[in-house]
Amino acid sequence: MKLRTITIALATAGALLGSGLGAATAAPPPAALAGPNIPVSAVQADLGQLQSIATANGGNRAHGRPGYLASVNWVKSKLDAAGFTTRVQSFTSNGATGYNLIADWPGGDTNNVVMLGGHLDSVTAGPGINDNGTGSAGLLEVALAVRSTGFQPTKHLRFAWWGAEELGLVGSTYYVNSLSTTDRSRIDAYLNFDMIGSPNPGYFVYSASGQPSGSLALQQTLQGYFSSIGVPTELTSVGGRSDHAAFARAGIPVGGTFTGAEGIKTSAQAQKWGGSAGVAFDRCYHRSCDTSSNVNATALDRNTDAIAHAVWTLAA
Repeated sequence: MKLRTITIALATAGALLGSGLGAATAAPPPAALAGPNIPVSAVQADLGQLQSIATANGGNRAHGRPGYLASVNWVKSKLDAAGFTTRVQSFTSNGATGYNLIADWPGGDTNNVVMLGGHLDSVTAGPGINDNGTGSAGLLEVALAVRSTGFQPTKHLRFAWWGAEELGLVGSTYYVNSLSTTDRSRIDAYLNFDMIGSPNPGYFVYSASGQPSGSLALQQTLQGYFSSIGVPTELTSVGGRSDHAAFARAGIPVGGTFTGAEGIKTSAQAQKWGGSAGVAFDRCYHRSCDTSSNVNATALDRNTDAIAHAVWTLAA
């Protein structure tokens, strides 16, 4: 996740109902779970592979470095084997070639696209396993579950792994700018997953406030999932901090989840979610210690299942 000040808005249902915050919306009642349970062990195995790629390529998977292209090629090979139609979109940033990986699941109404993505690049300081191997691996396992379960979505499903997010959302912005007006209008929703396994996690859902019309339904879909498993959430206004921003600027509804970066967990949040108050959600944010051991398995599991719930709910 690109570094920027982040604003957190309290969004647990109980707190909002008693807060008098007119602009806030309470979480919806628990919804029936949709989509399969994604084994967290499979997601963790993917993180191990991304760690191995970084280790073999100078310790990182950053834009313009061999570890990034190796990551793209590995994810692409898994998707190709599962029957996705993949393409690699190249662009130039900081004098180096970057790559976006786009994967379409055959079928569904291509005039109504549900798109999900997260950035695959790390910073140069480390392997970037929480930021954002976690989102990348969660998306990959949900995509593979589309094939393994025989899911036949009514809407068209598209997944993306973005390059050069850490340099300023370069890859996702390039992709959105490359679309025709008609192709942009075909995307009903974009959901972003960036840092979904922070070691001292919070459970944040992207706020629809100030976002394009249609974003509230995405917010409520994700809130509904966490409500259904008894996990309170807070809304977060991530602004231009991650790859949803280019889609929002194009008027496309956006949503997503996040488990926290360099921000400090409060006492109230520790009481609600567990973990350590007064400590960053991710003490290894943008550091060399963001390795495969820098991940909370419970948060990773819950957020990956939230991705699956969103896919099966929004695309069915």
